[in-house]
Amino acid sequence: MLTKKQLDLLNFIHKRVQRDGVPPSFDEMKEALDLRSKSGIHRLITALEERGFIRRLAHRARAIEVVKLPEALDGASEGPALSVIDGDRPDSRPAAAMPVEAVHALELPVMGRIAAGVPIEAIAQVSHHVAVPGSMVSGKGDHYALEVKGDSMIDAGINNGDIVIIRETNVADNGDIVVALVEDQEATLKRFYRRGESIALEAANPAYETRVLPSDKVKVQGRLVGLIRSY
Repeated sequence: MLTKKQLDLLNFIHKRVQRDGVPPSFDEMKEALDLRSKSGIHRLITALEERGFIRRLAHRARAIEVVKLPEALDGASEGPALSVIDGDRPDSRPAAAMPVEAVHALELPVMGRIAAGVPIEAIAQVSHHVAVPGSMVSGKGDHYALEVKGDSMIDAGINNGDIVIIRETNVADNGDIVVALVEDQEATLKRFYRRGESIALEAANPAYETRVLPSDKVKVQGRLVGLIRSY
């Protein structure tokens, strides 16, 4: 059985991966579960890993993969509640679980590299194609893939060499990870924030400064919806 906190954390991670394509940070997990320290999150993550619900990938920042879901999370949002217990017990058995189902794969064009660091010149030429789960492209609009270059989004779980799946759009909400075209010349992958008449492009790595630009100098080319990593 899962404790309530374990279930809440698994649900939070699953929803964030579905929404953003990358898992939340430990600070975001701590805030979502209203815990005082990240050590509590580490204990919950370890418990979920021991019970086979998630897998941590070595030497990767924020690399958490959801392996399986309790039936209450795998099905529709409404349904029978999953049994939980009040405390974490070392001898607690995993709740009844179902493997995450394989989904239909689609091929998307990889349009070149996108900078997660110092912006590079935008590349709009298909280099090859990549197979992606159909669930990543279920939203409206066309989709394409880009290879990440650099480490400025590493704290968002996006590493150098990753393939990001992008849904074409020219609008974004604050906090979205977007492909931004700067001055019609350079493309970069950053978090998007609107600040009055300016646009802030924020890295997910403290080594990089936030770029603040006039709104007419930044064009949103797409929003991150998924991520593929090879080992």
